[in-house]
Amino acid sequence: MSGRAQSNVVGVAVLLGVTVVALGLLTAGVGNVVDQHAAASDAQRVAGDLDEALQPVETTGVRRGTVSFTSGSLETLDREVRVLDSGGVVATVDANALRFSAGDRGATYLAGSVLAHGAGWSRTRTPVSVTADPDVLVVSVPALEGDVSRTATGGVTYTLRSNVSHDRRDLGRGGYRVAVETAHTDAVREQFEQLNATVSQRDVDGDGTPSVIADFPGSRTAYVVVHETGVTVT
Repeated sequence: MSGRAQSNVVGVAVLLGVTVVALGLLTAGVGNVVDQHAAASDAQRVAGDLDEALQPVETTGVRRGTVSFTSGSLETLDREVRVLDSGGVVATVDANALRFSAGDRGATYLAGSVLAHGAGWSRTRTPVSVTADPDVLVVSVPALEGDVSRTATGGVTYTLRSNVSHDRRDLGRGGYRVAVETAHTDAVREQFEQLNATVSQRDVDGDGTPSVIADFPGSRTAYVVVHETGVTVT
């Protein structure tokens, strides 16, 4: 075989190799885009499902809803909501959270709020159940009870059952702050700023998860309403 022919063969082989590598990169890129789109769609769908299925403020007794997603995990997390006065913590509620995760996207139900989140961002779908006027502060906290841990691929629909009872605590009159423990601080911070609170952030109990703290100026009569919500997923 002549040198020129050999060069042609080598050139074709190199070209084929480059083409295969390029196609592989293109396929991987398309697959990554598809996965990200699916995760975003799942997170958006689950946020809506959680918003509909869990309504403990309006519910007494049993309520059922569904949660559907293509691929991801659903789990409960330890989270606390605290009310503080000038002397420290006067009420602590084990609010806990129900979080869906798919890749870097997700949706979380926490303290009556539904949060959508991704890598480096979070936003509110439904706000926390806190109301403040010049005379009264009401901290309404759904407290999730139950250990949920589910992971699925290929498409699944779960039944989300909640059983709700209510308890109200009168904290008396004074100056109060509300601290919500969350990994998604931006969304919760924005909610409290809309309530005209002065907002700060710190790890109250040293467990590594920060709390967003809303300081409501002036003196108010404060109530904590706990909506004890037993949660099961089947």
